[in-house]
Amino acid sequence: MTGRDRIVLTGVVTLVLLAAAWFMAVAPEREKASKLNGRISTATTQLSTAEGELANARSAEARYSTAYASIVSLGKAVPPDQEVPSLIYQLDQASNQKRVEFASVVSGSSGAAGPASAAGGSSAPAGASPTVFTPMPFTFVFNGSFFDLYHLFQQLNQFTERTPANVLRISGRLLTIQSVKLAVSTGTGSEVHTGEMSGTITASAYVLPASQGLTAGATSTGPAGAGAQASTASSPTTPAIARVTP
Repeated sequence: MTGRDRIVLTGVVTLVLLAAAWFMAVAPEREKASKLNGRISTATTQLSTAEGELANARSAEARYSTAYASIVSLGKAVPPDQEVPSLIYQLDQASNQKRVEFASVVSGSSGAAGPASAAGGSSAPAGASPTVFTPMPFTFVFNGSFFDLYHLFQQLNQFTERTPANVLRISGRLLTIQSVKLAVSTGTGSEVHTGEMSGTITASAYVLPASQGLTAGATSTGPAGAGAQASTASSPTTPAIARVTP
């Protein structure tokens, strides 16, 4: 065998050894690396999804207090039952602030307003039926001076304010006033003070219909009728605001 043959043989043997080393060592490692890259890509996608869910959860947590306050405020404005004591307490607080005597309250009035619809008109979603509030007519009588009664009536009128966007901003109970009458107080003896007058207010408070609760069938797990499907959209809430069409 000549020297050239030995060189060629040595080269062939070297190539065979390199090929064997490739198939025995390098190729399996490259396959492992390829599988690891796939797992890394999957894990990255899962991490991105988890981060998005975490961001949504934190956003919902931040909105919870506002949403809860909104439900509480609207529950006070239009409760699911009559809640007459809370209404009387609200009026008594207002009269005390204006140095006016809250003389009497009578349930029922011939001039009571008809039912009021909520979320009605152009603001109602297409195909949605407006909720009709059940009216509770009252007649309230207050005693005090003309100016004290005037200031009290102003405060009562400000319990419900309509914004330029045709939205009612309600403080406490939703109360609509039908009429206000002033007359000289007819009390006798020491109960009568000089210049004292009697103010009679005919008004209506409202309650939710018996077929609909405050949460409209929603539970802690989701809105009514949601089933197993979760909504991907979220709506901002505005506290103590209700859309009402008298």
